[in-house]
Amino acid sequence: MSRPVSLVAARRATFAIFVANGFGYGAWATAIPSLKAMLSLSAAQLSWALLAMSIGGVIAMQPASHIVQKFGGTGRTTSRMGYLYAAAVALPLLAPNLALLVIACALVGATICLMDVAMNAHATRIEADWGSAINSSFHAGFSLGGLVGTGFGAMLLSLHMPTHFLLLPSAAIVLATVVLAAPHLGPGDTEKREPGPIFRLPERSIALLAVVLTLCFMSEGAMADWSGIYLTTLGETPARAAAGYASFSAVMVMGRLCGDWVVQRFGRPTVIGAGCALAAFGLILATALPYFLVVVIGFAFVGAGLSNVVPCVFSTAAARASSPAAGIAEVSTAGFGGFLTGPVLIGAVAAAYGMRAGVGVIAAAATLAALVSLRLKTQR
Repeated sequence: MSRPVSLVAARRATFAIFVANGFGYGAWATAIPSLKAMLSLSAAQLSWALLAMSIGGVIAMQPASHIVQKFGGTGRTTSRMGYLYAAAVALPLLAPNLALLVIACALVGATICLMDVAMNAHATRIEADWGSAINSSFHAGFSLGGLVGTGFGAMLLSLHMPTHFLLLPSAAIVLATVVLAAPHLGPGDTEKREPGPIFRLPERSIALLAVVLTLCFMSEGAMADWSGIYLTTLGETPARAAAGYASFSAVMVMGRLCGDWVVQRFGRPTVIGAGCALAAFGLILATALPYFLVVVIGFAFVGAGLSNVVPCVFSTAAARASSPAAGIAEVSTAGFGGFLTGPVLIGAVAAAYGMRAGVGVIAAAATLAALVSLRLKTQR
């Protein structure tokens, strides 16, 4: 099927935007240990900065649909938020003390989430114009960008770049990517709608999607924060423990690269339900049989299961809500609530009952997500 050249260019440009978003996030992740050492932060002090980033993102997501309306569409908003994100991503390493670090992290969280809402809303508009499911390929771009950004950050660390300047090259790459992609994004969704209140709960039509995303984000966040720690409690070295998150990330990338075909073949509700069930199975496996190889395989199942849940939830929310930006902002806000509460919940349970119990809590959350998703097929 032949498609307009402008639409093909818009798809490629949007993919590049997703790569840039993930690249900046991956580079930031590699810089965290250096930042902690540079400012002589305790684990508790660093957690305040990371919490500020999450809170800044959650707060910024609420008025996101209003900002899209104000800037005249998802395409224009995506590029402008990309510029802000590129400017903000290097700020934390320039902070001379904890107070300014907290402020810088809040700004980074706000810009990355505003960019996230805008680019996802734009992606759903392109997907609708394309006429078939392509949203997973955009999210594969984010995952690939994260992997490349992590590798780039590790290379800069190996070259002993001063910590203050560690994120400046990455910010420049993000900015250059956005500048090159922006002219080809297209207008996207420019329809004027009644924006409604700035702060609101998810609309009834997407309430179940918000619940599913919250529970899945708890599981996805746990992989980043706790997979390595879980393996070290089983007696593995930190180097071997990294295999848990590596297996999760690598399989997630592969899942997203073939996700469009999977969605077209089985439909979004089925992919969401089956993905949550597969993630739950992987977590239960890792909890029930705490052996290195079994845990790594279990975490790979989690990556395969969750790989296409988020793009499917975003596409479905954009279609069912009052506007694409509003739907994505509302479910994303709920989802990031899972990122905020998940680590705290796991830590509390692990402190009282051990890490296996902490991972078991996330397995229960993924199982609940699978059960809730069963109702998505009947909800309209």
